[in-house]
Amino acid sequence: MSEAILPLSLSEVTYEANGQRLIDRLSLVFGAGPRSIVLGPNGAGKSLLLRLCHGLLRPTSGRVAWAGDGAKNGAEAARHQAMAFQRPVLLRRSALANVTYPLALRRVPRRHRKQLALAALERAGLAELAQRPARVLSGGEQQRLALARAWVLEPQVLFLDEPTANLDPGATRRIEALIDGFHRNGTKIVMTTHDLGQARRLADEVLFLHRGRLVERAPAQTFFHAPRSREAAAFLKGELLW
Repeated sequence: MSEAILPLSLSEVTYEANGQRLIDRLSLVFGAGPRSIVLGPNGAGKSLLLRLCHGLLRPTSGRVAWAGDGAKNGAEAARHQAMAFQRPVLLRRSALANVTYPLALRRVPRRHRKQLALAALERAGLAELAQRPARVLSGGEQQRLALARAWVLEPQVLFLDEPTANLDPGATRRIEALIDGFHRNGTKIVMTTHDLGQARRLADEVLFLHRGRLVERAPAQTFFHAPRSREAAAFLKGELLW
């Protein structure tokens, strides 16, 4: 059994690009358990936060660290986390091949890969589309394929960057059901969304970012009914934040 990679700690993390400070001295800890939903206006740094956590970006200063320390720990953490993007990155292969590919990278024996991949596709409601080219699937089907690919790796942590943006209500419900399945299976969910209704449905806790800073962090019920910060209160009212 793999060692736990949580908690994930960010200490005074700053990220700058083109002379602009986009994440500003952000410190927080993600532990196992609650679904953490990241909210904030456009440009607040939500997607950047997920990319820094996932290791796609390196902070300009500060530290991102998983449980334990050292290069060996970092490699172990990379094996046990996954990320799904607003626009899924898919191979020019069949849906089935998109799910077997990460298993091959993990050196899962070839004789087990197809069975594991088909089970993940079944869970995502895509078993009948296993041989269809991934890139001709609908937007909702592509996102479910990305989640099936994550599911087959049994991640301890799943980062989701607005996974239902531009999807219709039916597709959104199916994605949310899959996310709930990850949570019930013990995967830590860290997710951004611009949909307040979705945040109310899925969040156990809310992290509110503004101008690259963590302005507020609270249990979901507290955040939505009695936000402590002026910025969060304005955001929930639909007011523009500058």
